[in-house]
Amino acid sequence: MGILSKRSKFADSIFSEEGRYADLLAKEGERITSLDSGDPVKYFKTPDYVINSYIKALKDGKTFYTKGDGLADLKDAVIKRYRRMYNADFDRDSVVVTHGLSEGISMINSAFVDRGDNVMLFRPYYMQYPVYVNMNEGKVITQDYNEDNDWSIEIDAVRKGISKLRKLPKYMMVTNPNNPTGTVLPRRVLKELVDTANEHGIFIISDEIYDEMVFGNVRYTSISEVAKGVPHMIMNGASKNFDATGFRIGFLITPGKDKKSIEVKNKLIDYALTRLCVNTTAQYAIADAMNNQRVHNVETRRIAKEIEKRVMFSFKLLSENEYVKTVKPHAAFYLFPKIRFDMLKIKSDKDFVYRLMKDKGVWVREGSGFGAPDHFRIVSLAPKDILEDAILKINDFCRKNKR
Repeated sequence: MGILSKRSKFADSIFSEEGRYADLLAKEGERITSLDSGDPVKYFKTPDYVINSYIKALKDGKTFYTKGDGLADLKDAVIKRYRRMYNADFDRDSVVVTHGLSEGISMINSAFVDRGDNVMLFRPYYMQYPVYVNMNEGKVITQDYNEDNDWSIEIDAVRKGISKLRKLPKYMMVTNPNNPTGTVLPRRVLKELVDTANEHGIFIISDEIYDEMVFGNVRYTSISEVAKGVPHMIMNGASKNFDATGFRIGFLITPGKDKKSIEVKNKLIDYALTRLCVNTTAQYAIADAMNNQRVHNVETRRIAKEIEKRVMFSFKLLSENEYVKTVKPHAAFYLFPKIRFDMLKIKSDKDFVYRLMKDKGVWVREGSGFGAPDHFRIVSLAPKDILEDAILKINDFCRKNKR
């Protein structure tokens, strides 16, 4: 009998294997350009107003344990933010602060999923979603975003998929804006999805971690605007909008006052209390930064505008590559090209990623990790000269491997 649990086998990622290969090449003297990690802080210093708030909290002695489900000041700041931005209305008990959304995803699945329970995810999805479902012995049911329609969701296909299930999903998870595609769901589609979930008694969750990283003329809709009265949850945090990934501040919002929502929010609080508390100093810092609306808006727009330039620059260069097909993004900092295997002497997305790393020293991520094995993900956060060099190498790699 082995010492490890059966569920521990799911605590792994194909991206770990990629990282080990990148390290191996680097040790052999290869220069690797990393377009793999969605960490804006590597290229955009966390703004001074956030750093100064952290320093102030330290100097004021805010280094003690605080309430397990979150600091009241931060909860109040989150409430004000959602009221200001989306006219949402909820109370402190509706907010649970987490060690980033990774812990939030873990808590959600611990609260919702028993062995054999279904969870509906939309592909491509954020890589950690299925991991925690599997750890809780649940079953992932997938529906696809429609790549040919700007990565939108076809409601008729969702309804048809639900009708075929013998057991309804405990929840469905949508990522809006989307990682890895960088696209945004139209308000109409999000409303139809909410209505569909409500008709079938499925709890709906929206990951909105990039909601201030939207660009162009696209209008962003939070699920809080279209799900009033419907059991739902919002996931968000400080990592992207406040350019503070290492602060590890996330929050889960369950606004409803219905029986199902109350049951969920109370259990999330129970889970939060089992691990004492989130970094107290970081909570005070993000609460202060979130309330500093004027400065925050200036800084966030500045960063988002520069990211947009880099993403669109990358998109234009990649559009010259006939061996991949890329949908134009409207948010975040990702491109998610589809590989034209019919035109290339390449067998899989893994083959593409590893050979690209070996031949050109460019590291992108396999689409398989996001549930889309005929794609790869590019992170367009690096300066333009680095992006230009890397994407031209990708284009050249494709040309040299054409059929």
